[in-house]
Amino acid sequence: MSHSPQDVHKKVLGKKGEKLVAEYLKKQGYKILETNYRTPFGEADIIVLDKDEIVFVEVKTRSSDKFGVPKESVTKKKRETYRKIAQFYWLRTGEEPNARFDVAQVFDDGSIDYLKNAF
Repeated sequence: MSHSPQDVHKKVLGKKGEKLVAEYLKKQGYKILETNYRTPFGEADIIVLDKDEIVFVEVKTRSSDKFGVPKESVTKKKRETYRKIAQFYWLRTGEEPNARFDVAQVFDDGSIDYLKNAF
């Protein structure tokens, strides 16, 4: 399977954004529980513990806002997918703690706009 240079660029950009957000979250006192958590329903970019809350973080990184800002690409379908991922995670861990869903936007210059309770 071959990937176009554009596909490779998107993947590299996305991984860079996820790494920046993970470092940001650690500095904010969050405990990283999982990165790139794969389930039959999809993948959660980052799962962290914030005090007594499990936080599922969707990371959106873009090299330009030509097609809108990153948070605008978190569709209804993506929100539903994250809810299924959370249910799967709770089944695997045996408990259902307080949870929330955040979105981290990473911009070209490496700046991060972090939205708690995004959906």
